[in-house]
Amino acid sequence: MMSSSFVDVSGIRLELNRCGQGRPLLMLCSEEMLELEAPILKSLAQQYELIIPSPPGFGRSERPEWVSSPDDIAYIYLDLVETLGLKDAIVLGFSLGGWIAAEMATKHDSFISQLILVSPYGVKFGAPTDRDVADIWMLHPDDVLRRKWFDAAKGTRDFKSMPQDALAIIARNNESFARFCWEPYMHNPKLQHRLHRVKVPTLVVSGAGDGITSPEYGRNYAKLIPGAEMAIIPEAGHYPHLEQPAKLMERLRAFVG
Repeated sequence: MMSSSFVDVSGIRLELNRCGQGRPLLMLCSEEMLELEAPILKSLAQQYELIIPSPPGFGRSERPEWVSSPDDIAYIYLDLVETLGLKDAIVLGFSLGGWIAAEMATKHDSFISQLILVSPYGVKFGAPTDRDVADIWMLHPDDVLRRKWFDAAKGTRDFKSMPQDALAIIARNNESFARFCWEPYMHNPKLQHRLHRVKVPTLVVSGAGDGITSPEYGRNYAKLIPGAEMAIIPEAGHYPHLEQPAKLMERLRAFVG
C-alpha cells in the first residue's frame, strides 16, 4: 500500500510516497518516474521501508525558479533527509535519480549505509564534441526507444488511453527534465572531481544493452568512486530494474547483504 503526502523542505512543497517496512531505503526515481508502477517496487517494499520523493517539477512537487540543476536538487534532498531524520539508509537512484544520489553523496554521506546507482547520468568523460550520453532530444523517438530498451516493446506506452491528469504529469516531468539537464547536457562538469569524496560502499549498475549510457560509461563512473563495485545486467537497456527486475534484485541483495 503506497501512501502519498506532501512535505515542506527548503521552502518547497515536495510530493513524498512511502510504502513497505524494514530498513529505510531512499529511492530516487528516473526522469520518467516509471518505478512508481513497476514490479520492482513490490519486491523492494517486502524488505525495506521505501521513501520516494518526487523532485521539484516532477509529479506533484513544486518547482521554484531558483532550482535549475540536479546539484540544486541534491541539497534539497539533503534537507529532506534531515527533516525525516534518516539514518543508516540505503540510497538507490535510477538514471536521473542516480545522478542526484551521486551529487548528494559527494556533499554528505554519513546517513548512507550503501549507495546504488543504476544507469546514472552526471559525468562527461569525452571531448567537448563527444557524446558520452545519447542525445535523447535530437534523436528520433523510435531511436530513443530502441536505445533505452533491450526489448523496445516493453517501453511502449499507450498515451491515448491515459487520463488528462496523468498526461499532464508526464509532460511536466519532460519539461523539468529538459530544464535541469539540457545545458550542460546530462552532466555537472564539477561532479567527476567530487566523486572521490564518496566513502560509502557503492554499486554502479548498467544494462548490457544500454544505448543511452553505455556499460563503458558505467565502468568509468565506478572508477571515480573509491572501492565502487560494477554490475552489468544482461538482456537489459537503460532501465535494467524494469526489464530484468529479478536479476537486479539478486544483485542488490548480494551487495546490501
